[in-house]
Amino acid sequence: MGTGGHALAVTPWSPRVADVTAYRSLRRDEAAARAAQLTVASYDVTLDLAGDEKVFRSRTVIRFAATGGDTFLDLKPQAVHELTLDGRDLDLDRLETGRLPLALTPGDHELVADATMAFRKDGEGLHRATDPADGRPYVYGMSFMEAAPSIFACFDQPDLKAPVTLHVRAPLDWVVAANGPGEQVEPGVWEFETTPPLSTYFVTVVAGPYHWVRDEHDGIPLGLLARASLAADLDRDADELFTMTRQCFDEFHRLFAIRYPFGEYHQAFVPEFNAGAMENPGCVTFRDPLVFSSKVTRGVRITRATTVAHEMAHQWFGNLTTPVWWDDLWLNESFAEYMGVRVTADVTQYADAWTNHAYSRRQWGLVADRRPSTHPVAGTGAVDAASALQDFDGISYAKGSAILKLLNRRLGDEVFFRGVVDHFRSHRFGNATMHDLFASWERAAGADLSEITGDWLRTAGVDTMTFDRADGVVRRVVPGGHPADRRHTFRAVSAAPGADWVETSLTVGSEAVPLQTPVDGAAVVLDPFEDTWAVPHLDQRTVAALPSLMPAIADPGLRAGLWNGLASTFHDGALDPHDYLAVLVAAVPTEPSDDALFYRLHAALPRVIPLTDDPAATLAGLHQALRTRLADAPAGSALQLAAFQGAAASCADPEALRRWLAGEAMPDGLELDVDLRWALLERLAVLGAVDREELRDQLEREVTTAATVAHVKAVASLPDARAKEFAWAHFTGDLDAPNYELEAAGLGMWRAGQESLTDPYVDRYFAELPATVTVREGWMLADVARDFFPLTSVRRDTLEAAHRLLADPALDPALRRAVVDSADELARRLAVKERFGRPGGTA
Repeated sequence: MGTGGHALAVTPWSPRVADVTAYRSLRRDEAAARAAQLTVASYDVTLDLAGDEKVFRSRTVIRFAATGGDTFLDLKPQAVHELTLDGRDLDLDRLETGRLPLALTPGDHELVADATMAFRKDGEGLHRATDPADGRPYVYGMSFMEAAPSIFACFDQPDLKAPVTLHVRAPLDWVVAANGPGEQVEPGVWEFETTPPLSTYFVTVVAGPYHWVRDEHDGIPLGLLARASLAADLDRDADELFTMTRQCFDEFHRLFAIRYPFGEYHQAFVPEFNAGAMENPGCVTFRDPLVFSSKVTRGVRITRATTVAHEMAHQWFGNLTTPVWWDDLWLNESFAEYMGVRVTADVTQYADAWTNHAYSRRQWGLVADRRPSTHPVAGTGAVDAASALQDFDGISYAKGSAILKLLNRRLGDEVFFRGVVDHFRSHRFGNATMHDLFASWERAAGADLSEITGDWLRTAGVDTMTFDRADGVVRRVVPGGHPADRRHTFRAVSAAPGADWVETSLTVGSEAVPLQTPVDGAAVVLDPFEDTWAVPHLDQRTVAALPSLMPAIADPGLRAGLWNGLASTFHDGALDPHDYLAVLVAAVPTEPSDDALFYRLHAALPRVIPLTDDPAATLAGLHQALRTRLADAPAGSALQLAAFQGAAASCADPEALRRWLAGEAMPDGLELDVDLRWALLERLAVLGAVDREELRDQLEREVTTAATVAHVKAVASLPDARAKEFAWAHFTGDLDAPNYELEAAGLGMWRAGQESLTDPYVDRYFAELPATVTVREGWMLADVARDFFPLTSVRRDTLEAAHRLLADPALDPALRRAVVDSADELARRLAVKERFGRPGGTA
């Protein structure tokens, strides 16, 4: 049924130019009304990718039933060639803001849309990238969150699922993968089997001269794809990736007792991808830096492993059973986060995945839950799809995962998964809500779980736990504006210098609960093992004791909890940055975790050091501590690599950086690969110790995507006016660049110590940000707003300018969310500066 993959090549073109200047985001009430009117039977989609570098032809046949009445089709074309309903032409002049109004009679219908669509380079829709290594083009589809209509005509909402049949014409040297199993039926023509019912946001196609590695496990065909220039790297990683995939499939099949239902399982590593990955059934897409061309730490490998497992969990949580609306996105992301880490820790070589998660994700969630933009895990209140996109944050992932971990502990594995399986079977290939899932759990448990849904999932905000040493109690502070009575059960640990840590369990269900310490004045750490979801603060006496205590702590969970406690206390303005740095300098020389070095240094270098009274001296002390760790780390270890990365980022001596860059002083066990080379060049650029010509020459030595992006960041980091003009042209859209380069330009532009160059852009940011809606949309609209926010301008007038912009009711909602979050971060840095700044210092 439908048009074959070759038909578009001979269809005459008589285009009508479409209005592509603006699109309306789908509101929840509109989605509910349309879902009540329509039942979609099938999509038949034909894509011609062989004709042009900028556009492609898309023909869609939609078969559906209607109850009758007015509704609309979603379509975002460059031009329209045919648009018919039941064989009758539709009025193309009515297509605007991405919608075509439809007046439907009751009964069955067939809609045909033949259009020219634009390839995109913002990581959405049908994205087309050119590999700088060899000049070859690569295409992939990202239909998520209102991007599907820029690929094919559809009724774009999660609860109008339908089977999809795809036909693709592609250049002869390309391979094509998609959601269903497929084959090349003639040169350049690919036909794919009809899928089970899919939400439109899952539909994808991956096409280009990809390197494709195949395998099979338990009757499931497996595939890995990456650009041809990454072929050797993918081949080197294939065994680890396939092994993890097999292990995860076996464990998910055991836990869910439902086999993977989407046929083949391909994992495509694609260029310029915005997210970590996207769970498209049958053909998951990942950002291709996850195919490692340079040496990476163990922590980075664990992150890749948990991402692989996360996307596999989505094949059940999200794909088999899909939320009705985006306010229940936690049914996708919180579950995939929890199951991804759990399964990685339980069945792969990365048994320490939960410790990695503590470093990589805990602060992301806790910080998001303290922003003014905090929202419930479930029932986020997303009124439209555009606002829902901003809720794919640390709350929907890390906080939701933590609450599921608590719920699993409460119910036990047997009851927990009995409820989950009942949920899947009750809504197989359908849609469901939080209430549906909890109904399954309550049936399985024979218990009322309204406390979990009310206080933990449907109430925003996070409680803060502090140890009141004078009164000998733990105090629970509930966030203002989000009242809840959450009961916390967790472990606390305490120790005096030279003594062992003593563990105590306590339950905090009121404002204050007594806590006994083994000796007067002992260091006290609350909830270091993440037994609950709360912000633990460290009191001053504990912080003062940590420089002597940290070097002797061997428990990786306790160390992670201490680092998170320091980060949380600093974020809330209750920790002097000098005291934070004192702990860092004392702990780094013997720090056993590459994750601790990466994440704590990544946060300290831009956020903590600039707020000290002598940043240069503080940086020098930290650099020396990293040099000590580097000298003692085992050759070739992940710890050595993390220490070197930190030493390079903190080095203020151009000659030392030059010696490393020349390979003259590289530690045994380290090789100057592309990532390390550009890390050194970036630091030289920040110091003004390299010029554009040398940076260009270094890029020409090895032209890869990673090097190209790093080059943009290094050029933007140079301490001169021309560099900042270069970066700003990315922000305004005057310089047309793909998404990774936009991010790099923003991160390179705002450098502590370069305020004399960037100060003129502070007012320009707030004046020119609203107009960026004319040059980008979706993910990149908000991401660029965050990347270019002037966080190095830690001044009261900068914060006031942000608040003035936020007072404008016309500000785009995605931009508003980005500015709200960034302004909150700026306000917190300013509070630390004003509270702890020393007279005569630069803080």
